[in-house]
Amino acid sequence: MKIDHAALYTCDLERLRAFYEDYFDGKANKQYRNEKTGLQTYFISFADGARLELMTRPGLEECERSRLWTGWTHLAFKAGTRENVDALTERLRADGYEVTSGPRVTGDGYYESCVLDPDGNTVEITA
Repeated sequence: MKIDHAALYTCDLERLRAFYEDYFDGKANKQYRNEKTGLQTYFISFADGARLELMTRPGLEECERSRLWTGWTHLAFKAGTRENVDALTERLRADGYEVTSGPRVTGDGYYESCVLDPDGNTVEITA
């Protein structure tokens, strides 16, 4: 088995699309719109074949966020080297995104940092 894609709802589709394209080299397809339901989506494709579906629709509700909750916790991108992790983390920090941890070596030996995307979702950047 291979994971085909993961999906996120957002209230600001264009802002989230731009974030994953600009910082993680994603490429969006043409936006899909369902005129009946108001659903709008992009599939963001990455070099290794992974995809992220970004979705919005009328009636979405903002929810209170906590870092300690059940369910999906983060989306991880492999930057390849420690230097790449450091550079991307600093670029995101300089552009005003919240870095919540690292860069650091974790207890299980990963070199990583964690940042929040524009919607507050955790994105892990690993070497």
